[in-house]
Amino acid sequence: MQETLITFILVAGAILAALAATTVMVGTVHLTSHRSHGYLHLIFYAMVVMVALSTILSGRDLSVVNLNFEEAPVTLRHPIMRWLQPMLSLLMLTVAGERILSYWFNKEKTLNAPLVLLFSYIIFWLGTVVSPALLGAHPTITHDYVYPLVIGVAAILVSGVERDVAFKATRNILFLFMTASMALIPFKTGMVLETTYSQGLLPGVPRLAGLAAHAVSLAILAQLGLICLLTLPYENKWLNRLAWVLGLTVLFLAQSKTTWIAFLICWLCFISIQKGPIFMRRLGDPARPEFGIASILILMLSVLAVGLVLMFGDLGTRINIFFNSAEGAQLASLTGRDKIWAIAYDEWQRNPIFGYGPLIWETDFRISIGMPNATHAHNQFMDTLSRSGIVGSTALLLYILVLTAMSVRYARESKGLTLALFILLMMRSVSEVPLSLFGYGPEFIAHLLLLMALASSASEVRTRMHQRNFTPRYTGTFSKYPPARNPLNAARTGA
Repeated sequence: MQETLITFILVAGAILAALAATTVMVGTVHLTSHRSHGYLHLIFYAMVVMVALSTILSGRDLSVVNLNFEEAPVTLRHPIMRWLQPMLSLLMLTVAGERILSYWFNKEKTLNAPLVLLFSYIIFWLGTVVSPALLGAHPTITHDYVYPLVIGVAAILVSGVERDVAFKATRNILFLFMTASMALIPFKTGMVLETTYSQGLLPGVPRLAGLAAHAVSLAILAQLGLICLLTLPYENKWLNRLAWVLGLTVLFLAQSKTTWIAFLICWLCFISIQKGPIFMRRLGDPARPEFGIASILILMLSVLAVGLVLMFGDLGTRINIFFNSAEGAQLASLTGRDKIWAIAYDEWQRNPIFGYGPLIWETDFRISIGMPNATHAHNQFMDTLSRSGIVGSTALLLYILVLTAMSVRYARESKGLTLALFILLMMRSVSEVPLSLFGYGPEFIAHLLLLMALASSASEVRTRMHQRNFTPRYTGTFSKYPPARNPLNAARTGA
C-alpha cells in the first residue's frame, strides 16, 4: 500500500511539474511576442550561479587536495543543491522551449535559419548521446541527456539581438564570478587557492581556482569573459579597463599555460580580422612607403633571429636535458593522460561500433582501472571514441567539419568572434571534452556561445542577401515605368 501511494505521489508530481512548465512556457511565449528578444540569456546566469553555489556549499579545502589521477576525488554535494539544481534545470528548459516555440510560430524567421548547423548539431547529439545510450555495451538513459539538445537547438535559433543580449549576460555574470573568486581569497583561502601548487612558472605562487571546480576551469571562464569583453566592451571606459585588469589577473593566477596560449591566439584572431585589411592597405600604400619598408625589415630581422638561434643555440641538447627532467617527463606523458588514452583505445577496440556507453568514466569504471580521478578521457576524440564508438566519432568529425567551415566563413561578419570561439574549443578539446553533450556544465557555455555566434551571423548574411535580391514589382497601366522618387524632379525635367 505504501509503495502504491509513493508511486502515485511521484506520478502526480511529475504531471503537475509538466503542466506548470507548459503554463510557464506559454506565458513566456506570450510575453516575448512584444519584445525584441526572449529570455535565453538567463541560461548563462543559471549555469554560472550553479557552479559558484556548488563550490561554496561543498566546503572544499584545496590546500590538502593533490590533483593526481591515481587519487580519488572527494566530492560533497550539499542537500540544497539537490533541490536547487532541478529548479535551475526547469528554468533552462522553459526559456529554451520558449525560444523554439517563438521561432516556430514566427514563420518569417524560418527563412533565415542555418539549417546545416541545426541538422549537424542534431546528428551530433544522436550519434554521440542517443546511440551509445541505447546501443552501447552498457546502455543507460537519463533525462539529463535531453537538456543539451533542447538548449542547443534554442541557441541555433537566436537573432542578432538575442546573441548580443546573451554575450552581455555572459560577460556580466563571468566578471561577477571572477570578482567573487578574488574577494574570497582573504576569507576562504583554502577554498579558492591551491597553496601547495608547485608546477607553475613562478615557484611559490599559489594557483587560483576561485569558485570554479578547478583552476583550469576558472582559466577557461576567465578567457571566455575576456572574449565577451572584446566583443561587447563596457560603455564606461574605466569600468572596461578595470574588467580587463581583473580578467587578465585571474587568467594569470589560474596558471593554465594552455589557456594562456589559446587566449593569445584568440586575441590575434580579433586583431587580424578587424585590423588586417587596414594593415594590408597601409603596407602597399605608395604614398607612405616607410610603413611597408619598416614592416618588411622587422619580418626579415625576426626570421634572421630565429635562424641564428636554430644554428648556434644548441637546441637539441637543451631539449634532451629538458625531457630528462621531471617536468619534461611529465610533459612527454601529457601529465599522465597518455595512460587514459590507452585505456580509452582499448575500450573502443572491445566495443568498436557503439562504444562502451555513457557511463564509461563513472565511479565504478574509474575504480576498476585504478584511476578514480579520471572523469573523462581528457581528449574529445578519444572520449567520444570510447563512449560512442565509430558512430559517435563519425558524427563528431562531421560536426567539427561544419563548425570549421562556418567559423571561417563568418569570421569577418562576426569580426573574428566565430573563429576565436572555435579555436578556443578546439584547443580545449586536446586535453578536455568541451563538446560533450551528456548533461550541461560550465564547459557548455563556450559551445553555446559559438552556436549563437554562427547562427546569428548566418541569419544576418542571409537576410541581407534576401533584401538585396528583392526587387519591387509595379502594377497598373504604367507598370513598366517605376514611379519617380521625387515628383518635383520629374516636373522640372518635363518627364
